[in-house]
Amino acid sequence: MAERTAKRDDEALRRRLDPLQYHVTQEKGTERAFTGRYWNEKTPGIYACVVCDTPLFHSDTKYDSGTGWPSFYQPIAQEAVVTETDTSHGMRRTEVLCANCRAHLGHVFPDGPEPTGLRYCINSAALDLKPKE
Repeated sequence: MAERTAKRDDEALRRRLDPLQYHVTQEKGTERAFTGRYWNEKTPGIYACVVCDTPLFHSDTKYDSGTGWPSFYQPIAQEAVVTETDTSHGMRRTEVLCANCRAHLGHVFPDGPEPTGLRYCINSAALDLKPKE
């Protein structure tokens, strides 16, 4: 029964998300640099998880890292995201996931600006910008 429910939930998610959003968030994919809709976005607002709508990052913490992906120096709240060690592709990185639904968001690196020194390098396909009203 649980397997059937999981399959039904996955089918609904595939219908709701576009193929890139599904690939990034559910299959731990990555969009190509400088191609995502938010890499150069300047609109003030809150970036939420595209899967579950949990607020993740505030535009005030977004900066141009030169990498081609939206970059933030901190999440909206520490409990909004969780991290795991990622050893895929012959590298050791720190994966960033939505704490609520466990969607893959991107990776965090220790080469960001003050005040945190962190760079949350996040796929646009994992985010939904809620503009400030």
